[in-house]
Amino acid sequence: MTALQRFCHQRTSWALLFVSGLALELAALYFQYVLNFDPCVMCIYIRVAVLGIMLSALVGLIMPQYWIVRFLGMGGWLVSSVWGVKLAIELNEMQVNPSPFSTCSFFPEFPNFMPLDKWLPQVFSPTGMCGESVWSFMSISMVQWMIIGFVVYCLLWLVMVLPALTPKR
Repeated sequence: MTALQRFCHQRTSWALLFVSGLALELAALYFQYVLNFDPCVMCIYIRVAVLGIMLSALVGLIMPQYWIVRFLGMGGWLVSSVWGVKLAIELNEMQVNPSPFSTCSFFPEFPNFMPLDKWLPQVFSPTGMCGESVWSFMSISMVQWMIIGFVVYCLLWLVMVLPALTPKR
C-alpha cells in the first residue's frame, strides 16, 4: 500500500479537508461581521458549496476504513467542488462584466425541506449585491480566490480518488 493510499484511509486526510472548509467559512464570517462586507446571494450559495465539502469530509471522517464511506465522502466532495467552481465563475462574470440583464436574486432559493436562510440567517441570509467586488488581494478579487480554491479542491480530489477508493491490502 502506498503512502497516499494509507493517508486516504486515515481520518487525518478527512480532518484536513474539514478544517480547510471550516477555515473558509470562518473567513467568510470574518469578512461579513468584522470587515462589514455584505454577502450577496451567490456568496451564500458559495458558502453552501463549502459547507457541502465540510459535510463530505465528516462522512469520510466517520469510518474512513470502509470503501463505501470513502466513496460517499468523495462523491459529495466532487459535487460540492464542481458546483462551487460553477457558482464562483458565474459570480465573477457578474462582477467583471456587469450588465443590467445579468443580476442575481435578492433572496436565496433554498429547497423547502432545507431553508438555511430561515434556520441560520446570520450565516445564510444575503444582504449585499452580486455586482459589487469589495475586496481583493494581490489584484485578485474574493470570488476569483474562491475559483482558485474550488479548482484546488477539484485537483486534490483527482489526486486522491484512486488511492481513496482502492481497497486496503
